[in-house]
Amino acid sequence: MAEIINHPRRFFLGSAAAGIAAAEMAFMGGAQAQGSAVSVPAFAANVKALAPIKQIQAGELDIGYYEAGPIDGPPVLLLHGFPYDIHSYADVAPLLAAKGCRVIVPHLRGYGTTRFLDSATPRTAQQSAVAADAIALMDALKIDRAVLAGYDWGARTACIVAALWPERCAGLVSVNGYLIQDIAHAGVPIPAKIESGLWYQYYFATERGRAGLTAHRRDFARVTWVRNSPTWKFDDATFERSAAAFDNPDYVEIVIHNYRFRLGLAPGIAKYEALERRLAALPVISVPAITLDGDSDGVAPVTDGKAQAAKFSGPRSHRVVPGVGHNLPQEAPKAFADAVFDLVSLRG
Repeated sequence: MAEIINHPRRFFLGSAAAGIAAAEMAFMGGAQAQGSAVSVPAFAANVKALAPIKQIQAGELDIGYYEAGPIDGPPVLLLHGFPYDIHSYADVAPLLAAKGCRVIVPHLRGYGTTRFLDSATPRTAQQSAVAADAIALMDALKIDRAVLAGYDWGARTACIVAALWPERCAGLVSVNGYLIQDIAHAGVPIPAKIESGLWYQYYFATERGRAGLTAHRRDFARVTWVRNSPTWKFDDATFERSAAAFDNPDYVEIVIHNYRFRLGLAPGIAKYEALERRLAALPVISVPAITLDGDSDGVAPVTDGKAQAAKFSGPRSHRVVPGVGHNLPQEAPKAFADAVFDLVSLRG
């Protein structure tokens, strides 16, 4: 049976201010990483923005990222999903920083202040490219190994790093478990109830979908947040804090390519062919792992984790978080942070 983690969101929200205050000195006196800082918009007083955002050249990108905690602490890389941004970790980051972790929260390609270095670089977002970005960022920050944690695109990216570069991954936290895409079988139908939650993937396969995302990116994101997490009561300020990340000039092309590629409807580029061949074999993950499910996820139905057991050869536990949807770290930050720190603690 999967472990049931009961961390009521009401409890966390009541103690969030204390947690953030305890970590404030870590933020102010924490890691002085490479790269310049950029300003971020101001939001309502009760909505904390992750700031400052630093920039560093890594691979084919100039990556915008938030950093907290001591520079010599155990590194943790927190990876966001679609259509969200780094603020999914607005409450997770201070919890981990307060425990002494060096926390890195990057904007993925196409989000926030992350930019391509060369205007001629194809705006591809195939799964291997996004994972290669994570490795490039670790290289640029001189991080040899880190615990990688994420949900949605971020969980997939973390799974790929754990599978292809296990020497760089000290541990894996993945919402919805093993998410490496089986593109060869992308045309095989799944139960209608699950297909309905993936409506936007098929919408983006059309030019109408591209036009719709271009014209209504904020409306699209808001609708998706509600559908993905039907029990999550976010306010306008919380939404707008993340929606600013969708103004990135590459956002639409990155999103469209990601979903078309995973359905076998768009080609990748030669640079990533070797990695995609390795991923096509659906490699087993050998690093220590904790997988999480929210039991109110509007995209991926909750499971006991047993069906994916064969994809993990290292120590792995599966946890179910009650009353939580798809954006698990933002909806249940303590449960997510606890999973990450449990793996950090394994490093000794």
